[in-house]
Amino acid sequence: MRTSRRIEAKGPSRHFATGPVIWAASLASTLALLALLNRLLWLVVPLLLAIILYYVLFPVVRRLTLSGLSREAAAAIVAGGFLLVIVAALIPTLPWLAAQANSGEAALARYLEGGRMLIDRTLATLEEQSDFLKHMNFHTEMARRIAEYSGTFLQEHVTKVLLGAAAWLPSLLLAPFLAFFFLRDGRLFLKLIGESVPNAYFERTLYMIETVDATARAYFQGLLKLTLIDTICLALGLWVIGVPGALTLGLIAAVLAWIPFIGSVIACAVVVLVAATDLPLNPWVAYEAVILFLLVRLLDDFVFMPLTVGRSLRMHPLPTVLLIFAGGAVAGVPGLILVLPLAGIVMVVAGTIGSIVHSPRLRARHAFAKALEAERATADLR
Repeated sequence: MRTSRRIEAKGPSRHFATGPVIWAASLASTLALLALLNRLLWLVVPLLLAIILYYVLFPVVRRLTLSGLSREAAAAIVAGGFLLVIVAALIPTLPWLAAQANSGEAALARYLEGGRMLIDRTLATLEEQSDFLKHMNFHTEMARRIAEYSGTFLQEHVTKVLLGAAAWLPSLLLAPFLAFFFLRDGRLFLKLIGESVPNAYFERTLYMIETVDATARAYFQGLLKLTLIDTICLALGLWVIGVPGALTLGLIAAVLAWIPFIGSVIACAVVVLVAATDLPLNPWVAYEAVILFLLVRLLDDFVFMPLTVGRSLRMHPLPTVLLIFAGGAVAGVPGLILVLPLAGIVMVVAGTIGSIVHSPRLRARHAFAKALEAERATADLR
């Protein structure tokens, strides 16, 4: 006799267990998964992009499904339309990218030179204001070290970055392919999980799947909202202070902000290099760009992020900060990006398993169901 599979909606405390053991297991499992994923980056990066595409396109698929189309047809229409939009955007962009590729190294050298001149001018100003720095010959010594570093930077680092980007491009083509099958066959995966779970644990498992999906959807949709807000704020601020290409730079900086801490520093450095190179006679624009990034960073931490990404994970700030540093130590830059959503999902799974382990009622239901199945299987043998 099978029991009902109806979810009892009496609050999350019935479905999740908490405590130091659950937290420790969640944190350890998160770091172990990050260490494993760090060896599979060729798959993790397109998978992450595919998940983002899935949550962006899924509302359109659901609307088409509610209008009467089958799930397969709706997924094909949405994925095909998205692919056509991407191709239409790439056709006029490819010639420009090809032209930029030919002069990319020269442009990079020009921007680095502009940044070096800004630093040189800043060091000279600081030395003029301080007798201590004059005594140390601070300007000349720092200028010599910067010249030595910039002379080998292009040869040692830029070539590696370009070769790495070229190696990653084929794997990124998996992202739209995976997103299409997520949109079309996502229900089949959930059905397979439901059929493999014992009846006694079905309610908790179904609730866990729904919570994991809601957590991931809220996180990635919140991340996209945060990206839009940051793009608007940065582009508007850069336009006001007079930095050329404000919208493009704002978008690049907002996307780089997906990497905690490091991304904002890299984005600020890029904008400062552009301002110092394109406006060499007005160094205060570069200084104002740094102030702008600091203000937007503060708004992100205290206003924008709690209203977007923070609502999805509901994690205390202390373990959040510790997880970010631990994720960066274990898996580098990918660990910084993946650690928070992965930790949120692992905690949901660990809490569900803990609630099953600590529930004598569920274990008794499972044991009783196994006994009934054994009795039914041997009834005709007696």
